[in-house]
Order: sequence, then structure tokens, then C-alpha cells
Amino acid sequence: MTLYIVSLFLIGLLLIASEQTTHINKAAVAMFVGVTCWILYITMGTDFVLSEHGDEFREFLGDTAVNGSAAKDFIAQRLFSSYTMYAANVVLFLLATTTIVEVLDNNGCFDFAHEILRTRRPRQFMWIVAGLTFVISANLDNLTTTCLMLAVMHRMVADERMRWTMGAVIVVAANMGGAFTAIGDTTSLALWSQGLVTPSAYSARLVLPSLAALVTVLVLVHLKLPHSMHLVRTAPPYRGDDTILNQWQRALMLAVGIGGLWFIPTFHRITHLPAFLGALCVLSVLWIVNELCNHRLLQSDVMVKKRNPLALQYQNVQNMLFFLGMVLAVGAVNEAGFLPDFSHWMAKNADNYYVVGALGGLLSALVNNVSIMLLNIAAFTNVTDCADYAAGGNFWPWLSYCTSIGGSLLAIGTMAGFAYLKMENVSFGWYVRHFLPKVLAGFIVGGVVFYLTTLLWA
Repeated sequence: MTLYIVSLFLIGLLLIASEQTTHINKAAVAMFVGVTCWILYITMGTDFVLSEHGDEFREFLGDTAVNGSAAKDFIAQRLFSSYTMYAANVVLFLLATTTIVEVLDNNGCFDFAHEILRTRRPRQFMWIVAGLTFVISANLDNLTTTCLMLAVMHRMVADERMRWTMGAVIVVAANMGGAFTAIGDTTSLALWSQGLVTPSAYSARLVLPSLAALVTVLVLVHLKLPHSMHLVRTAPPYRGDDTILNQWQRALMLAVGIGGLWFIPTFHRITHLPAFLGALCVLSVLWIVNELCNHRLLQSDVMVKKRNPLALQYQNVQNMLFFLGMVLAVGAVNEAGFLPDFSHWMAKNADNYYVVGALGGLLSALVNNVSIMLLNIAAFTNVTDCADYAAGGNFWPWLSYCTSIGGSLLAIGTMAGFAYLKMENVSFGWYVRHFLPKVLAGFIVGGVVFYLTTLLWA
């Protein structure tokens, strides 16, 4: 049965990797594989439980004899529930932060990007859009930031090939910006939720490598850009009534939203409560501020006309469902006993965590960085005889960096990259020809910077 579960999981990863060809949504595949793996697991539940959790199961039974029904109860209450709680923490956090972004966007809090980016010089435009994306992604998350910045860029740049280039820059900048904060990417959020990293130390380790990788890509793109480009002559986005919130009100809402997101790690450290609770608290405060600022519209039909970013909603819902499905699938593979054996074999035969992380980055390009991160979390948290794989060890920030930049190699390795391909209708072959070598160079430069900073930290 372990063989069946692992085989189904690998088939699921293959379908996820080939979404661009098969056009089968990776979120649907992940959910199907996750549910089916647990169904297969529970059919042989008694054997799995006795072999992997024998002492705990006997304690759960008490004076009751071993039977299939008791094994199913144990699996549901002790094993399956732990994975669903872990997934729910991350999904609820993403739901709260996504809603925060939508409230800010609908009130025009990101309109400053239009004013800053008003230039016909593509090189200047690229550096500004990359800088904005890098900073915003560190505060929000890479997928949400990518959708926002692509929407801004698309309304400004007229030439299709120039939009493809700037969109690719946005993806790399969003992935690198999201990589160096605990709330900037689903992968780093997964590490934080598992207690494998602390937000401050994690950011300190990855800010320079992430920045070095991004700057390397930008320099290489800069050399190929023309000296001018055409802009679209359009009015700013209409939300029903853009005169309701003045500049100070928008600045207030932006400060509450972004400042609140930065406060979440501190909230978690002080209270020891799940991070999503802090995100819900920030959302509630921002909601109140939103109603106070828009009180004249609450009883009118103007609020209904406010722009609703459907692309942002759609992509983020997919991201949440995909993460949920992958957590369940990886959980079933782990409980079947495959990942503990695999992790001990890897730790023995590839004890250099740089090699393991780099391989994870390359696999992220083909599959998905979230899948690879969850697999590594499930596998290497079982390794207790190596400090690099322990909580706070060097392996976890290195793996996060590798999966983020590795997922950008082919664009399909991250949800942000895949959203870019679909939203801008970009040719996969074009991205590979024009950006794979540049991102690979950034990967290497950022890796060298990580190695040097690790020597300084030692």
C-alpha cells in the first residue's frame, strides 16, 4: 500500500509539473491526490498505525482490543487532524492577508505605483517596478503582489513583448521579495508555522542573497532593453467614486494594513497564538477604518460599483486549495513511512545541506516550490542528529531561497509565475529563452552571497 500511495503522489507531481501542457489545474490535482492518498492509507490503517505509531496507538486504545474501527478513530483524531490544523493555520492566514490586500486595493491605496512608474524609459521603469514589487512582496505575499503589479503594468505598457519582459521582472522580484520574510511566501509561511524559523533571524539571513539574485537578473535584463517604449494613454482605474477617499485617508489605510502585517510576527512571539489570529486582528481593525472612511457610501449603491480584482481572488483561492491538497498528500506519504526512511538515507548519503537545497531548487522549477518545500519539511524534520536540519538550522533558509529562485527558472515553478503566464498570455518557450539563463545566474550569485553570509554568522 505504501507503494500505491507513493506512486499516486508521484503521478500527481507529474500532472502538476505538466499543467502548462495538460491544462489540468494543479489545485484540483493536489486536492484529488491528497484525499485519495488518505483513503488508500486508511484501508490499511491498522498496519500503518501499528508499525509507525505503535506505542501511541496502544495508549489510545487503553483496555480496548486492536481493531479496524479504533485504528480509523486514531488516524482521524491524532494523525489526520494534525495535518488539517497545520494547513488550516496557513490557509486562514492567506485568507486574512488576501482580504487585507483587496480592501487596500479597492480603496486606491496602491495607486501611487501609477504615478511613480510614469516614464517612457524602459530601463528606469524596470528598476522602479522591480524595487516596488520587491518591497511590497516582502510585506504582502508574492502571488498577491504579482497580480497587483501585473495589473498596474498592463494598464501602462503598450507593447506586448515589453509587457512580457516587465512581467517576468515582476515575477522574479516578487519571488525574491517574498522569500526573505516569513509572511512573503507560502513556503516561508509554512516554515514559520512549523517553528523551523524565526521571522527576524530568517529575514536577516536571506535579505542579502535575495537582493543579490534580483540585482543580477535586473542587470542582465537592463543590458538588453531599448531606450524608449510606448505607454498606454488611459485614465486611472475607476472604482465607482475615486473622490471619496483623499490622499491622507488612503495613506492611513495603507499604514494600518502594512503596519499590521509587520506586527503579526511580534503578536505571535508575545502571545504564542497562531499567526492567522494576528492576521484576523489586523483585518478587523482595517475593516473598521475602511467603514469609517467610507461611511457616506455604506448605504448607497456606489460601493457596489467599486472595482473587484477577480484575477487576484481567483489566483489566491487556487493557491489556498493547492496548499491544502499538498499538505494532505505529503502527510499521507509521510505517515506511510516513506519520507522518514528517505530523509535518513539522504542525510547519510548527501550530508551537505547545500546540495540538498540546490536539488530542491532545481526540482521546484519542474514541479512547484510549495510541493518541494512541504516534502522537505516532512522529510527532514525527522532528522535529529544534524544541527543544520534542526529548527533554526542553516538548511531551512537555504532551502527557502533555493525553492523561491528555483521556481522562477521556468516560471511554472511558483504560483506567481504561473499567474503571469496566464494573465499576460506569455509563451513558455519565450520565457525559457530569455529568462532562464538570467535567473540561473541570479541563483548562483545569490547562493554565493548566502554562503559568505553563513561564514560570517558562524
